Order: sequence, then C-alpha cells, then structure tokens
Amino acid sequence: MNPLQAPSGCSSNEEADKHAHGIAVATKDVDTGAALVAGMSGELDPDDVARVRRKIDLGILPMMCTLYWIQFMDKATLGSSAILGIQLGTVFYLSYLIFEYPQNLALQRFPVGRWMSVNIFVWGIALACHAACTNFAGLFVARFILGMCEGSITAGFMIISSMFYTRNEQTSRVGYWFLMNGTAQIISGFISFGSLHITTPGFAPWQWLMIITGILTLITAVVYWFFFPDSPTNAWFLTPAERAIAVRRLKENQTGVENKQFKKDQMMEALKDPKTWIFALFSALDQIPNSLSNQRQIIVTSLGFSALNTTLLSCVDGFMEVATIWTGVMIVSRIPNSRAYVGAIYFIPALVGVLMIEFLPWSNQIALLFAIWLVDIGITGFVLSLAWLTSVTAGHTKRVTTNAIMLSAYCVGNGLGPFMWQAQYKPRNRVPWIVIGICYLVCPLLLLTIRFILSRENKKRDAEPVSNDYEEVYIEQVTADGKRIEVKVEKEFLDLTDIQNRDFRYVL
Repeated sequence: MNPLQAPSGCSSNEEADKHAHGIAVATKDVDTGAALVAGMSGELDPDDVARVRRKIDLGILPMMCTLYWIQFMDKATLGSSAILGIQLGTVFYLSYLIFEYPQNLALQRFPVGRWMSVNIFVWGIALACHAACTNFAGLFVARFILGMCEGSITAGFMIISSMFYTRNEQTSRVGYWFLMNGTAQIISGFISFGSLHITTPGFAPWQWLMIITGILTLITAVVYWFFFPDSPTNAWFLTPAERAIAVRRLKENQTGVENKQFKKDQMMEALKDPKTWIFALFSALDQIPNSLSNQRQIIVTSLGFSALNTTLLSCVDGFMEVATIWTGVMIVSRIPNSRAYVGAIYFIPALVGVLMIEFLPWSNQIALLFAIWLVDIGITGFVLSLAWLTSVTAGHTKRVTTNAIMLSAYCVGNGLGPFMWQAQYKPRNRVPWIVIGICYLVCPLLLLTIRFILSRENKKRDAEPVSNDYEEVYIEQVTADGKRIEVKVEKEFLDLTDIQNRDFRYVL
C-alpha cells in the first residue's frame, strides 16, 4: 500500500472526491515542518537564508561543540586514569550498544533537546560518582550508566544536524562538533597534568579528574534543558517567519525535519538496504583502532616517557585530530561529491604510521611517537561517514534506525578493540598494530564501495521517467476564522524514504 494512500473503508464517493483533489493525509503522517510551510511558494531571499543560517549556527553550534567536548573528556580521563591505576575496557561500550536503539527511538518520540539534557544530567552524576568507587563493581556500574546515557549524544547530534542544515552544510557542521574530541584531549591533558600535582590525603588525582568533569557535565545539562532547541519548527532563537525559512531551505535535502510517528515499513526498509550494513561494517572496523584512546598513554609511557611528559604529549594527539578533521571537512565542503575520495585518502597517513610502528627499531622513540600521531589521522574518515549517512538517508524512522545500526557497530568496534591489547604482545604490540593496519586498509575500500553503489543508483534514477507520485498530497488546516481548508504539501515534506522518493539523489 502507498504509505500516503487514503485509508480503506471510504465510500466510493469519498474515494472519487479524494482522487479528484489528490491524497488527503493526517498531519501526524507527514513531516513536522509540513504544517509550517504548507502552501508557501516562491524563491527564498538568499540574504534571508544566510541570516537564518548564521542564527542557527550561533544558536546551536556552541552548545553542540561544548557538549561533545565534555562527552569526550570522560573518555580522556579514563585514558589518563589508566596510567594512574584504573584499567577498564569494554564496559562503557557494552552499555552503549545495549541502549543505542532504545535511545534512538526515544529521540524520535520525545523532544530531542530535553531528552538529551536528562541523559546529560544522569551521566554527570555517574561521572562524579566514579570518585567514590573503591572496587571494580562500583566502577562497572558507573561506566555502564555512562554508556547508557552517552548513547543519546552522537545519535541526537546526527538528528539535529539533519534537522537544521542542508546536505552541503552537514559535513562541515558534523566536523565542527566532532573535532571537539581533539580539543578535549588537549584540555584534559592539562587538567590531568594539574591533577597529578594534587596531593590531597585519601583522595587520588584520578578522583579529582572525575569530580571536575562531572561538575562540568552537570552545568552543561542545565544549559541544555533551558536553551537547546528540539527542532527548527520551535527554536527559541528564531522568529516564526525565520522558522519557516529554516524549514523551507531544507527542501534540497528531500528529507524534511522530523516525524514523531514510528513507521515499521521504514524500519524494515533500513534493515534491507545494503548501504546500511556497509556503513555499519565500516563503522565497526574503523573503531577497532579507537581502543588506542585508552592505550595510547600506556604505549607512550612504555617508550620511556615519564607519566608527566606522557600526559602533556597527549595534547599533540588532540591537535592532530582537530587539524585533520577540520581540513577533511573543509575539502569535502568545497569539492562536490568528494566524501568517499577524501575519506579514503586520509587513511593513507594512518597506514604509513602503522608500518613505521611495525618496522622501526624500538629505540627510535621520536619516530615511533610521530608514527602514533600519524595513526590519529584515520579518524577523519569516520567523521565524514557520519555526515554522509545522514545525507543519504531519508524518512525519519529509517534515519533513526540506520543511525542506531551504525552507532551500534561503532560500539562493537570499540568494545572488541581492547581485547587485542594482550600482555603477551607488549611492548611492541605487533599483533594489535597488524589488526589496526588491516582495518585501515579495508575501511577506504568500503567508502569507495558505498560511493559506487550510490552513483550507480543515481544514474538508474536519472534514466527513469519522471514520476508524478506524491505530487497531489494535502493536509487539513484551520484558518484564523475557524474555516477548515486543504493545503498542498510538497513531496520533500512527506517523510518519504530515499527509496520511496525517486526524485531523491544521493550525494557522493
């Protein structure tokens, strides 16, 4: 059945009337932005569009960047704590995996900003409670709660980015908030360095790290509750006219804003779509090397650097991540349809770094340290894939499902990664580095495979006759004087999937 077809049970006269006027659907079945822009036509003023985009950037990007910085701080403090006596592996990502799909469903059902703020608040409490943990069981519970709550953040940001930005803008904006991971490494390096000098009796330096980051997280939760918007249709920093512009400028995405109704057919389409699983495989393989985030400082220490120097050197890792992500997203933003090519190229330095680590003598500390920094460049491909996935997936339930699958695969990769760092492989860790090299060899091939599949599908659609499906769809609105009228909804705001909408073209 056509997802927007008039319901069965109508009389023949009713059916004839509906076909005469097109298809009439309930407002809840279409995109949330449909009612806001229904009936509007004409070209948008470029100056108005630019002004609204600037207001959106000022309204949400600082908060998104701050939260992502805070989110990575606890991972960075875990790495620092490994030097100071705590070694935890996959607990966090196990919880992240278990709750990822429920979190995505909640992000669809509830206001995005409010739901994230609740999770941030619980996560802040759990992070501060690390300082009170005296055994593995306590740390297990605290890390489990962290994983449960943090599962809402990246998924929420992917949804928000697709709600507020065009496909061409999404890559750079996703890059901006993701590169805050690198900034967090830099700042947490200094925080860790300072905490190593704290000599409070009965309170270890790593406990201070958890208290400091926990307090920062709780403050962020309060800010999000009051100021982070749920959608461009109700963003507090936009006027009603600007909200309409914010929604209308998304027309080129052909993905709309959001839809609060869970649609089983869209979920099944996501599960049957080959690109969903190729993106997921890429995500899992790309994140196995991410176990370095908790091992890097241990490895650098094994090269002969002191704990204090190792903590400070972690700042360079952060700088490398910021620089490579920023340059990667800038290149993609300026060169059309270059996502796969740029992502693949950025894996080359990472592979060179792996080869250096495998074959250079262990006594060459500086070269090995430089090689570890080269491996950091591999993160750029993952950032590009996040933005790419949201750009090539339409239909809100389908997007929620594909996001959940990709981030679940992200958890699998991060959960499996720590198991390869076995004591028997130290100090050279040749086996783990071989695994990392294989992952970074396969990942660019997967990106190029996705590009080939999507490019072939675009050519297929270009050759098809123009479809008139979904051209005459109406929703009912009530005017100021109480009159009920039917208003036409454009195809872009019907909450169609990228497969249902044959006018949809995949960005490459």
